Amino acid sequence: MKDQRGLYYYPSLQTRDTKMYVRENEGSIEFRLWSNDNPTIWDQHEWLPYDVIMEAAEEYKKRGSDRNPLALYDLNVAQQLIKEDKITH
Repeated sequence: MKDQRGLYYYPSLQTRDTKMYVRENEGSIEFRLWSNDNPTIWDQHEWLPYDVIMEAAEEYKKRGSDRNPLALYDLNVAQQLIKEDKITH
């Protein structure tokens, strides 16, 4: 899907109030979160390359955290959205 901010998908099946935006930047897939409940998230957080997200996930594992930062970030969906957008434009 696409709107004025760019390509996005819904990272949660339970709500449409949160969108995960994706883009390709110099061969790297990047993600940025937008939330209707907390619109300042968009302003306070920059685009995150997927490799940085993976590094953060490893740190969570090392610390024994139950949180999974990868839950919101779907590389396969992002790649598909970018691929389809290239075909249509």
